[in-house]
Amino acid sequence: MGDPGGFRRDWYNPRPMMNPTQQETDERYMRLAIDAACVAQENGDVPIGAVIVHQGRVIARAYNQREQLKDPTAHAEIIALTQAAAALGLWRLHGCTIYVTLEPCPMCAGALVQARLDRLVYGCADPKAGACGTLYDICRDGRLNHRLSVTAGVLADECADLLQAFFKSRRRSSGADTDES
Repeated sequence: MGDPGGFRRDWYNPRPMMNPTQQETDERYMRLAIDAACVAQENGDVPIGAVIVHQGRVIARAYNQREQLKDPTAHAEIIALTQAAAALGLWRLHGCTIYVTLEPCPMCAGALVQARLDRLVYGCADPKAGACGTLYDICRDGRLNHRLSVTAGVLADECADLLQAFFKSRRRSSGADTDES
C-alpha cells in the first residue's frame, strides 16, 4: 500500500537544534506543517497541514486531501496519524507530538485521543469547529481515558493568513467577494 500522505519516507527532516527552547522547537515544526498546508492549497484543498514528531524526529507529514481523495475523513491529522502508526509499527503513539496549522475538529481531536499522543500544538483557533479548547475540549476532557497536553497559538498569524487568503481567493473566483478592501 502506498504512502497515504503523498510524501516519500525520505523527505526532509531538519537537523536538530542545539538546546532549543520549547517555543523554538514548536515554531520549527509548525513551519513544516505550514509547508504541508501549502501543498494542500496547491491541490485545491483547504490549506491545513500536520506534522508528527517522535523523539525529535519527524515521522509523519500530511495535508488536507478531501478534494483530492473525495474523502470527508482525509483531514491532515487523520492522514498524519496513519503515517505515524506505520512509521512506529504501533497504533499507540505515546511520546509523539502533533503540530497542526488549525485547531482540530471533533473527528480529529477524537482520533488524537484514541491514538494516545502526548501533545498537540496548533496554530490558529477554529471558531466554527475547534474541538481542542474553542467549542469543545476533547483532548483534555477528564471523562475520557486519555488526555493530551495542548499548546495553542504557535505561529497563529501565519496559519490564519494562509487560510484567510485561501478563502478570499475562493470567494473572489466565485464572485461572492464584493468587499474591495
